[in-house]
Amino acid sequence: MTETASPDPVLAGYRASIDNIDAALIHILAERFRITKAVGAYKAEHDLPASDLGREERQIARLRALAEAAQLDPEFSEKFLRFIIQEVIRHHEQAQAKG
Repeated sequence: MTETASPDPVLAGYRASIDNIDAALIHILAERFRITKAVGAYKAEHDLPASDLGREERQIARLRALAEAAQLDPEFSEKFLRFIIQEVIRHHEQAQAKG
């Protein structure tokens, strides 16, 4: 079943808000990856490891606590962050392979 534009103005308003939030998330992720790309280049230049397990675990614990405070499922937030971390590490490994 395909979804069509809703004539319901309340639903349309919710969807417009969701669309704006999705766009903001994309821009925030793009900025985060620009910064982690710079970190990857720095690590490659200084022969540092691509991953830092201690920092990763501290970040996960910190963001789980933030998720709980924001009434967001901490399991979801951890899965999301681990996905991002894996992608960042992959980028850092690529930077090291080039360097």
